[in-house]
Amino acid sequence: MSTSPISAAQPNAAGQTSSARIIFASFIGTAIEFYDFYVYATAAALVIGPVFFPHGSATAQALSAFVTFGIAFVARPIGSFLFGHFGDRIGRKSTLVASLLVMGVSTTLIGFVPGYDSIGSLAPILLCVLRFGQGIGLGGEWGGAALLATENAPAGKRGWFGMFPQLGPSIGFLASNGLFFALALSLSDEQFRSWGWRVPFLVSAVLVALGLYVRLKIAETPAFQAAIERKERVKVPIATLFSQHGLPTLLGALAMVVCYTLFYNATTFSLSYGVSVLHIPRPTFLGMLCIAVVFMALATPLSAWASDRYGRKPVLIVGIIAAILSGFTMAPLLGSGQTPLVLLFLVIELFLMGVTFAPMGALLPELFPTNVRYTGAGVSYNLGGILGASVAPYIAQVLAAHGGLPWVGAYVSIAAAVSMIGVLCMRETRDSQLM
Repeated sequence: MSTSPISAAQPNAAGQTSSARIIFASFIGTAIEFYDFYVYATAAALVIGPVFFPHGSATAQALSAFVTFGIAFVARPIGSFLFGHFGDRIGRKSTLVASLLVMGVSTTLIGFVPGYDSIGSLAPILLCVLRFGQGIGLGGEWGGAALLATENAPAGKRGWFGMFPQLGPSIGFLASNGLFFALALSLSDEQFRSWGWRVPFLVSAVLVALGLYVRLKIAETPAFQAAIERKERVKVPIATLFSQHGLPTLLGALAMVVCYTLFYNATTFSLSYGVSVLHIPRPTFLGMLCIAVVFMALATPLSAWASDRYGRKPVLIVGIIAAILSGFTMAPLLGSGQTPLVLLFLVIELFLMGVTFAPMGALLPELFPTNVRYTGAGVSYNLGGILGASVAPYIAQVLAAHGGLPWVGAYVSIAAAVSMIGVLCMRETRDSQLM
């Protein structure tokens, strides 16, 4: 059921959590989770290839690194099935704590894995196992964080409340990229490849401890408590989801494709291409990404506010049209190799990522009833990741090698068109009740 502004904002004897704590708990968890994920994405673009796949050309190393990057996106739907089951059966709070632990432990352990020169082929095997663990954890994270925010939101403000988990990626990326940027400035290339790249992975342990402290302080959401009282929980949420809500799941996944493609082509692929092909210094490119992601953070609340005022679909349609057009800017801007133009390209892509990503915090939960909402939102979100992100840097690398940046730009435009189909086919959800 929908939550009144009073019940969402004030603590009560039943253990209701204040709005400030809800917002912070939904935000801090996704910020930490995405910090963990982006640490790997940045490392994949910079050092994973030489450290774990030293034999072969630079292109072969990059492709191998991006394959390990994609493994987590295969694991994420599995994580959404697993954590979604317990989130819809046991509750949002305990499941969110478990997903954070899985993600954090996997990330921290990556920082301890020896390179290929030390333990041979066991090194990439261990890396892949831990990368899979990262994906499992993140697969259960986002859906729970979005539900924590939206199921506690006052009437008419679900888009705004659902925006706070969507801010987590911007902050997580800034923290990750900022740390790599500082390391690039303070260490030599040899020091960075020897041990410096491991530091951001180890820092994750401290951040996870903070996230656990915050999440252990929150109460269960009113919508889930009401579902328990009405005895509406189902035994196997994933079976109910696919048998009764298959179309919304598919449409939600298609809608997410544009977000993933914009982000990972503007960051992981562009970083690799900019440093290795355009020969832009690593600190310079990392600095540009830090600037560009600020625009993503600024676009997020603007888009969320607009989605509450005008609806989820109109905002997404405008953003996706702009994303389709942005594909044509990749070759002239990024390909120029000129710092101002490259920065402009990164700003455009990440701003549009914020525009299209922000409404998803409310839209995906609104597509499903309470008894399968955790599973449904998470599965849609992470299936979209397989389509839009798992292979995005790899495909972009192959297209760039064979056809150049115009082909990569066309890929971005086509991915955005796929999302347009999903959005046009779905219903408007702004006025739906979370029952």
